[in-house]
Amino acid sequence: MTTEKVQKLLAKAGLGSRREMETVIASGRVSVNGEIVALGARASETDKIRVDGRVISVPQESSMIRRVIAYNKPEGEVCTRKDPEGRQTVFDVLPNPGKGRWIAIGRLDLNTAGLLLFTNDGELANRLMHPKYELEREYAVRVNGEVTEEALTQLKSGVPLEDGMAHFDRIRHSGGEGFNQWYHVTIKEGRNREVRRLWEAVGCQVSRLIRVRYGDVTLERGLRRGSWLELDNRQVNDIEKSVGLTVSNRKFKRGDDSQQQRRKHFKYKSKRPSNRTRTRK
Repeated sequence: MTTEKVQKLLAKAGLGSRREMETVIASGRVSVNGEIVALGARASETDKIRVDGRVISVPQESSMIRRVIAYNKPEGEVCTRKDPEGRQTVFDVLPNPGKGRWIAIGRLDLNTAGLLLFTNDGELANRLMHPKYELEREYAVRVNGEVTEEALTQLKSGVPLEDGMAHFDRIRHSGGEGFNQWYHVTIKEGRNREVRRLWEAVGCQVSRLIRVRYGDVTLERGLRRGSWLELDNRQVNDIEKSVGLTVSNRKFKRGDDSQQQRRKHFKYKSKRPSNRTRTRK
């Protein structure tokens, strides 16, 4: 029988990301068939896996019902489940996921707004964040300071940061004048405060930062800050295919009027071919 690492099975069950589950295993809270396991242990979907004594049901991949939520994060919210300072968190307004819990796909810092994705499947979250799949993150950035051609060239070719070299894949000027310029930048990594640190490395300060796209999911201005919506069957299936997962049998309930109200301002950019051919300059 095929076995997988225990942290992957727990992530598949919706308990959290693989990294979170590694921490749970390392603390001695997980057993397989009655034996406490360590990191690196393997199990199958038919083994009896317990976390803190509670039996965990691991669904087969072919029967997974994956859900994906898109949320327009306001500035001032934190990306933790509970904040010791009592601040609003991004999890506070999300709907009940049913089984498991919502897992954030990447994070946005306190002063960054925009698109944040959530899923109930830890394996999907892991793949969407993994550098192997090179999913683009696009940001709208308001920059204070003089942006020279030399600085732009440096930002695209590579800038040394304390955790290694980094660069933007694309930079596009999108408005502004004087010392307040707007740019759209694209990056394929999710390092802490990477966009801000890149601009700071060339002598510029970021005064506004908004994530407008993650992979093929694009946030439109019509989705109000602090509002969420759930992606439909086709959108979730396209995301699953993009990271090599078996397409789930998820059924989107179109009868939910409140959900449909949230959906009307949301745009999804599909990879499916169209009759029009775009030329990228």
